[in-house]
Amino acid sequence: MTDADLLLRGVMLEGRSADVLVAGGRVVRVGTDLTADARVVDAAGATLLPGLHDHHIHLLAAAAAAASVACGPPQVRTRDDLAAALAAVPGDGWVRAVGYDESVAGRLDRVALDALLADRPVRVQHRGGSLWSLNSAALGELGLAAAYPDGLLWRADEMLRPAAGGPPDLTALGARLASYGITGVTDATPGDASALAAASRAIPQRVLTLGTDPSGTLRHGAYKIVVPDHALPGLDELAGTIARAHADGRGAAVHSVTRESLLLTLLAFEQAGVLDGDRVEHAAVAPPEAIGLLARLGIVVVTQPSLVALRGDSYLERVDPDDVPYLWPYASLLAAGVRVGCSSDAPYGEADPWRSIAAATERRAPDGRVVGERERVDAATALGAYLTHPHDPGGVPRSVAVGAEADLVLVVPGPRGMIDAEVLLTVIGGRVGYAKEQA
Repeated sequence: MTDADLLLRGVMLEGRSADVLVAGGRVVRVGTDLTADARVVDAAGATLLPGLHDHHIHLLAAAAAAASVACGPPQVRTRDDLAAALAAVPGDGWVRAVGYDESVAGRLDRVALDALLADRPVRVQHRGGSLWSLNSAALGELGLAAAYPDGLLWRADEMLRPAAGGPPDLTALGARLASYGITGVTDATPGDASALAAASRAIPQRVLTLGTDPSGTLRHGAYKIVVPDHALPGLDELAGTIARAHADGRGAAVHSVTRESLLLTLLAFEQAGVLDGDRVEHAAVAPPEAIGLLARLGIVVVTQPSLVALRGDSYLERVDPDDVPYLWPYASLLAAGVRVGCSSDAPYGEADPWRSIAAATERRAPDGRVVGERERVDAATALGAYLTHPHDPGGVPRSVAVGAEADLVLVVPGPRGMIDAEVLLTVIGGRVGYAKEQA
């Protein structure tokens, strides 16, 4: 035995009391009254689960957001609020703001930003994550004024990263995710994942990328394809991109948040053919005909329940009334036989999986209204969608069994069960990644 070996004594495992011995990064024994030369953790009847896997997150953006100023609801609701928030950032260097919504101050282009703060470079990210607004000082510092006269840049994270001095440190984010019981993540940022590969050494979680890592540091999942809702590609173009991903031996993970983009995506899958691992990210609006096609094609949906809890009131006010009944489906997908994986989309959604589980069961907007009551699922279903294999979102939940990787989380169910569970211990690869007494 080594210092890394653990004996978890008296856990509740699938409804029965057991001891679990971890050695060499794997579960090596499950039984009762086990003894071993190992660190003993008295679980006192707490529930032992496989570690949770977030199937869609943006690690670098989430770490950067933690060091950015919020510029959208609920913290910022008016133009004056926004001006005050930007002006309050200390120093005279770059201002990075996130979470902007048009309800605050309308279209936020270069001219509008200059009127708010002109004497230092400012970049503001729309709450959807794809659009950046830069003021004149920022465009000038990056030499982008001629190319982007309106200051609006789509999917420009790599272009803007030099303004931050390189990738953010992921240490604090990794610790926070471990405190939630998250032992693995799928980073859904498209494109070159080299910066993520370098930064990921600072976190304990296992990392799968939907981008491309030439260094081989990260494991590859499906290949992320962004269907820009403001400029949809042609059917043949999208089908060709999917086919190329398949030719490289990777499934396709296609971003879709509108009815039109989802139907286009499914027609493209139908034309290109379907490969194991194909998935749709979000499926934020999915009418019955789209759900039927998802089921027939056997394509997984990776959803983000917390977005209803964070933005539901805005959806109800601004989404086309014809689309409101089909917002962020969950129960109807399952009823049709579509596999569903759960995720956060952090920093754009809630990184805490237990809040996402609560959101999936309650479907309540910030103002208390219910968004799609028929789409509610129970906590066990939502939790199970966090317990599936990284390469199989929506598949069969993993179990704590001999031979399994020792990615584990020890929790105490709260008054509402797993909706408000408390994490006591997180084990990643056989090593303690979080213990409550260390928090």
